[in-house]
Amino acid sequence: MKWLIASDIHGDAACCERLLKAFEKEKAARLLLLGDLLYHGPRNDLPEGYDPKGVIALLNAEKEKIFCVRGNCEAEVDQMVLEFPVLADYCLLEAENRLIFATHGHSFNLSSPPPMKPGDILLHGHTHIPAKDFSSGFWYLNPGSVSLPKEGSPKSYMTLENGTFLWKTLDGGEFDSLRLSD
Repeated sequence: MKWLIASDIHGDAACCERLLKAFEKEKAARLLLLGDLLYHGPRNDLPEGYDPKGVIALLNAEKEKIFCVRGNCEAEVDQMVLEFPVLADYCLLEAENRLIFATHGHSFNLSSPPPMKPGDILLHGHTHIPAKDFSSGFWYLNPGSVSLPKEGSPKSYMTLENGTFLWKTLDGGEFDSLRLSD
């Protein structure tokens, strides 16, 4: 099964629409969102395409394909308008016999990781910076941000298929990869 993994839409309907076009083009079966869907938060500028109601409509149209974890900008009121669960702190997936602990990153992160075995994967957004790191004995992966990338990184997402993560720009250009069987 192919997954498209993205984070930090922050209410940008134009970027959300581009993400959903990428989801369709990738022919992914599921979309995993790592939080911060509707609001920009007090530390971020308003995204150019800021339209939380537009994001709600776009995401609700794909509700049967979406899994989501709660970001630091999600609130209970968001669950009242989004038609798929958005308030879980994390979800667990498996790939190539490895645990994937998917979360937003504001609670569980490299500084405060969940219990991880060697080779497990901590997958989170929150920093708005794509990442691939194994220095802690487990993989830390970050797809970056769909709408508000930081430190000169591109607007990005990642895919997971057959044990391979691919980092891609919102336009679909690949810029990094990790094959779990290597």
